[in-house]
Amino acid sequence: MIPHYLARFQDTTKKYWDSKAVCDFMGEEFTFGQMATCIEKNHIILEKAGVKKGDKVSLCAKNCARWAVSYLAMNTYEAVSVPILADFHPDSICHLVEHSGSAILYTDTDHFKSLDLSKMPNVKGIIDIADFSLLFCNDEALKDAVENIDKYFAEKWPNGYTAADVVFPVDNMSDIAVINYTSGTTSAPKGVMLTYEAISATTDFGTRYIPCTPDDNIVSMLPMAHIYGFAYEFLYPLSNGVTVYYLGKTPSPSILIKAMQEVKPYILITVPLVMEKIYKSSLKPVLDKPAMKILTKIPGVNKIIFKKISGKLIDTFGGKVSQIIMGGAALNPEVEELFRKIGLPYTVGYGMTEAAPLLAYQRPAQFAQGSCGVAIDCTQVRIDSEDPQHIAGEIQAKGPNITLGYYNAPEATANAFTEDGWLKTGDLGVMDAQGNIFIRGRSKNMILSANGQNIYPEEVEAVINSKDYVAESVVVDRASKLVALVYLDDAAIKKAGLDNETIAGIPENIRISSNKMLPNYSQITKVEIMTEPFVKTPKMSIKRFMYK
Repeated sequence: MIPHYLARFQDTTKKYWDSKAVCDFMGEEFTFGQMATCIEKNHIILEKAGVKKGDKVSLCAKNCARWAVSYLAMNTYEAVSVPILADFHPDSICHLVEHSGSAILYTDTDHFKSLDLSKMPNVKGIIDIADFSLLFCNDEALKDAVENIDKYFAEKWPNGYTAADVVFPVDNMSDIAVINYTSGTTSAPKGVMLTYEAISATTDFGTRYIPCTPDDNIVSMLPMAHIYGFAYEFLYPLSNGVTVYYLGKTPSPSILIKAMQEVKPYILITVPLVMEKIYKSSLKPVLDKPAMKILTKIPGVNKIIFKKISGKLIDTFGGKVSQIIMGGAALNPEVEELFRKIGLPYTVGYGMTEAAPLLAYQRPAQFAQGSCGVAIDCTQVRIDSEDPQHIAGEIQAKGPNITLGYYNAPEATANAFTEDGWLKTGDLGVMDAQGNIFIRGRSKNMILSANGQNIYPEEVEAVINSKDYVAESVVVDRASKLVALVYLDDAAIKKAGLDNETIAGIPENIRISSNKMLPNYSQITKVEIMTEPFVKTPKMSIKRFMYK
């Protein structure tokens, strides 16, 4: 039986009442006791405002400790929480608040200023997460509750609120806990309905396979409204007593390194793009030096060098990182090859919002290079192929962590599942005899060549991205010809001191050198240089539908 994550969180809150729970790096801090008190005050506000179990409450704000407190307040009250990505356009935020039928919106002043209240006519009020005051209200009961919360709190708890008073609901496993709006690479946002059981399953998996203790810390960098950061930088570690530190907006490299070295996180949750940038900017230039190339080919000596490089990288991250867990996209093979050589404790997982989020993972020591791990033990994964080990087919999944479907979208829900109830991920892959899953690409991205050959653009892009001066790329089909859209690494070009003539020749050099490594059926006919970075989702996947 899957333990309820709120039972785990309740026990942790009682046991570590005076310990730090959620903190803004170099800013506000909450102990578990202070957080529990804020949660209880918000329960009173929601109750007096007439919000009932199952009603929707939205949350849209930048990453911060109060985001965490606000989410837990609505979630432990058994309102359906609707986290909305802070980077969404104001019109999209208003649309999702209205689409979800949210009674109340928790946000910050910066977002509030950009919102058009006329587009959210059914919202009773908007609460500022900075101090839980009202930014807007058209409901007298809500206004009274917020303005007199201290009086109502004292009336309910005349002897004070203590650890013994903390009780969170746990008889709701099949109820919807969260509607998480995706920001997909191919379509408009859809409201993924996740139950308390789904979140409990992913929290339990993390607890068992990525052990942590109340002595550990973690730095949260991923968007909290996205399921990856939500589950693995927030709920799972916090439920086990880990102190979570938030960096707010995307930090500068100097702030990030400062945070890592001061917080000393036990794990690093990130996306491949971040680690690939570290490889290109810090590791590759060192290893490409002539002397280093010679030394790293000498048995024994190379092991010493690789160990030293790995150790320095771990020290940069604070010195306590036991795992670097990447997800959201495939890791560039060249980068992975080096990580393997230097013994970096990395792993690449696989998942999606609809799986809350994990479908596959493997500990670094057992991780198969090029894979995205094996199916997690609470989920069944199958490949829809006549020969799953050799012929790519759609990856499909079933388990307690899988979504019920999409909110107010019955047709999309029906299309998301097979007739026998398996979630259709839309990803193509194979699975070896040991259960390791190897993703080949998105089914919607697959290109069929003139001679019937399946071309997975992600595999071609991995080759292109390994070339000098390439930051990222997208391969598209134009009139049965493969064209590579490439965004160059301006910093690398400037550092190399290239003249204009050499820069002008980069596209053709990319094409020629890439084609030497590609099979005949996936040769690139043209390279087009993009002037701006590709538009991405919060998990740093490129929004491919914008580039055709």
